[in-house]
Amino acid sequence: MQKLFVSFLVSWVFLAAAYSQSKHIVHITVKDNGEFAQHEKIYAAGNFNGWDPAATALHFDSLKQAWVLRIELPGGNYEFKFTRGSWQKVQCNKEGADIPNNEIRVQTDTAFQFTIDAWKDHFTPRVKKHTASNHVMVMDTAFSIPQLHTTRRIWVYLPPGYTTNKNRYPVLYMQDGQNVFDAYTSGFGEWGVDESLDSLAAQKNISTIVVAIDNGPRRLTEYNPFNNDRFGKGEGKEYVDFLVNTLKPYIDAHYRTIPDSKHNMIAGSSMGGLISYYAFIMYPQVFGKAGVFSPSFWIAPQMDSLTITQANKINGKLFFYMGGREGEENIQDLQTIAEKLATRSSGLIYTVIDAEGRHNEEAWQKWFPEFIRWIMADWTNYPID
Repeated sequence: MQKLFVSFLVSWVFLAAAYSQSKHIVHITVKDNGEFAQHEKIYAAGNFNGWDPAATALHFDSLKQAWVLRIELPGGNYEFKFTRGSWQKVQCNKEGADIPNNEIRVQTDTAFQFTIDAWKDHFTPRVKKHTASNHVMVMDTAFSIPQLHTTRRIWVYLPPGYTTNKNRYPVLYMQDGQNVFDAYTSGFGEWGVDESLDSLAAQKNISTIVVAIDNGPRRLTEYNPFNNDRFGKGEGKEYVDFLVNTLKPYIDAHYRTIPDSKHNMIAGSSMGGLISYYAFIMYPQVFGKAGVFSPSFWIAPQMDSLTITQANKINGKLFFYMGGREGEENIQDLQTIAEKLATRSSGLIYTVIDAEGRHNEEAWQKWFPEFIRWIMADWTNYPID
């Protein structure tokens, strides 16, 4: 097959410049405003540690009456939030509302100071509203994952007209199901996949079934196909085996799907982007298309060599996204993987670096319509408008 490599450039998309790999010493100080309990630990969770809410601890300095962190980071832009060990105990504003990520730019040895106004768990939880459209249903609240000896909630989106016609449809499998359709179940916002697809079905005649799988408490290992000295034994191979050999056969048997690889897609963000990419390159006969948003390639350096090994088997379509404000190191990781795949495979690759994009659901929601339009379009007849 002829090799296909396409680059789409528009005014708000840029290619990241090369950056220095040298590391700089960064001091972060958080002043005590009376909200701290000194017996509890404070953590920084950001794009330098996979957004793990309990990975990078600060230490209390009794002389300064402040929490401090000394960390070495390559030059670049970083986003993070402070937690007390979980996302239920994350910093917020004085009214208890969510706040944007803290941001720093590292160019040399430097110091930053922050104040935490309040903690989320110190407020009565705000009443959330369900936002899922009437085309979304919970297929099962405890679908068995025998490969991991656990169960999980599974969501299904059925396109408009599904109940009144006899058509068969492509299928998109998505990770972190809590955040795909419903603000009520999401932690920091949802992708709005159902609203996007409802609109695209009406305006562009683009329709697909979406199957979304909730994440579990071991997300950093469940979505990592490799063992990691810091986070433990990777369970990603077993998770993808579940997708391929348990969930997909069930979906194909119970819904009007088109089961071949050209009509089966997989997508996710962050760790979900990592495992979606792994599934795409390891099972090209199952998933012929993929959306890889803000992938956590930093946690799996083995993906470089695996990409080289598997690239000659790939002839599908792949959409890469990274936010320009997610850090130069993460941008470089994505571009390195994209270039290795592009030069060794017959796949069609669309890579987007959004200059103002962040590592959050708002950014992924923004780019989902572009992803789904392109990934489901004819190979050569995709209009940009």
